[in-house]
Amino acid sequence: MLKHLGWLAVAGLALVLAGCAHSPQQLNVTPSVTAPLSQVARQQPVVVTVKDSRSSPVLGTRGGIYPDSSNLTLSAQTVPHLRQQVEQALGKLGFQVVPEGTPNANSLVVSLAELSYVSPQEGVYVTQADISAVFATEVRSMNQRYIGRYSASAQHRFGYAPNQATNTRLVTEVMSDALSRIFKDQEVIRILQQ
Repeated sequence: MLKHLGWLAVAGLALVLAGCAHSPQQLNVTPSVTAPLSQVARQQPVVVTVKDSRSSPVLGTRGGIYPDSSNLTLSAQTVPHLRQQVEQALGKLGFQVVPEGTPNANSLVVSLAELSYVSPQEGVYVTQADISAVFATEVRSMNQRYIGRYSASAQHRFGYAPNQATNTRLVTEVMSDALSRIFKDQEVIRILQQ
């Protein structure tokens, strides 16, 4: 009987420790421009470039007992999806997205400059996540240049470690907020209208 209890104790401890370890997650985020947009342009041509300029593909860890093995990264579809959203927003504003090299076209470069997911380092359980996103833009017309930075952040508390779907939704929300701020900046619109 004592031997049986010993095995149960070992199995229970293994389950507890396994519950403290989190696997890595690749997030398939789908940020969108949520700001209301109305047509202000007259089909002025704009060349669009969207890129990920972060210093690391890892936005953070899920925490837990082995945080180094629970990295959060973005899927390869993130930049193409961002580009699609930027182009759609410009279209709603009345701009015409054109290929690079088009004569007399203005340009908009949108870079994902920062994206972080910070969970507490102490403790075994993930109880909180601080998520932040920063987009940088460079807007050029024939005789003007404008650089902007647009950020958003959120803090979430949990009673359990968030799964991949939850983390994807939370990061998407913060990225959408930051991305939308670009198109609320009247200076971006003004320069692209020239």
